Amino acid sequence: MEKLSEFILRENRSVFDDMVTHRFVEDIKADRLPKDAFERYLVFEGAFVETAISIFAYATAKAETMADRRWLIGVLDALANQQIAYFERTFVARGIDVNGCDVNVSAVARFRDGMLSIARDGGFIDVVAAMFAAEWMYWTWSKEAAEHAISDPLLAEWIGLHTDETFAAQATWLKERLDTAGKTLDQGQRQHLSAVFGKAMRLEIDFHTAAYDQEATA
Repeated sequence: MEKLSEFILRENRSVFDDMVTHRFVEDIKADRLPKDAFERYLVFEGAFVETAISIFAYATAKAETMADRRWLIGVLDALANQQIAYFERTFVARGIDVNGCDVNVSAVARFRDGMLSIARDGGFIDVVAAMFAAEWMYWTWSKEAAEHAISDPLLAEWIGLHTDETFAAQATWLKERLDTAGKTLDQGQRQHLSAVFGKAMRLEIDFHTAAYDQEATA
C-alpha cells in the first residue's frame, strides 16, 4: 500500500506546488522580497507561531502514547524558546511596531482560525496532517531558498530556522507519524486526511499572499 504521506502529497501536488512556487518564495530566492512585505509577514507569522503553540498543545493532549507526548513537548519548547525568540529579536532590530499591523485581516484570520479549528475539533492525526502540510512545505522551499544569496541577514536567519536539524527532524517526524497511522486507516480516512492537508495548504497560500496586500496595514 502507498504510504499515507506519499498519497497525501500526490493528491495535493498541484496546491503544494502552488505554495512552494508562491511569489513570496520566488522573491526570496531572487533576493527581491519587498521590505514592507517581509515585515508585514513577520508580524503575521509571529502571531501565528503563538497559535501554533496552541495547536501543538491540542495534539499533545490528544496523543495516545508517551513517546508522542514527549516529542510534542519538544516541539512546543522549540516554538516558545527558538521561534518566538527570533520574532522578539527581529521586531526590535527592525523597529517594527507590531500594533501597527492588523493581524485580523481576512486571509490571516482564516489561516489562524482554520488551523486552530482543525486542532480543536479534529483528532490527533488530523493535527499531524495539518502541521505536516505547513512544515513539509516550509522545509521544502526553505532548502531551495538556502541555496541562493539572501542579502537580508534576518531573512537568512529565518530561512536557516527552517533548514536546521531541529526543524528537519520535526517535519520528518510528522511524515513518519502519518505513515505509521496510515497502515491501519481505510480509504475514507485517508481521503479525509488528504482533505485536511489540502485545506491547510490553501490557507497557507492566502496567508502568504496577504503579506503583499497593502490594505493589510490599513
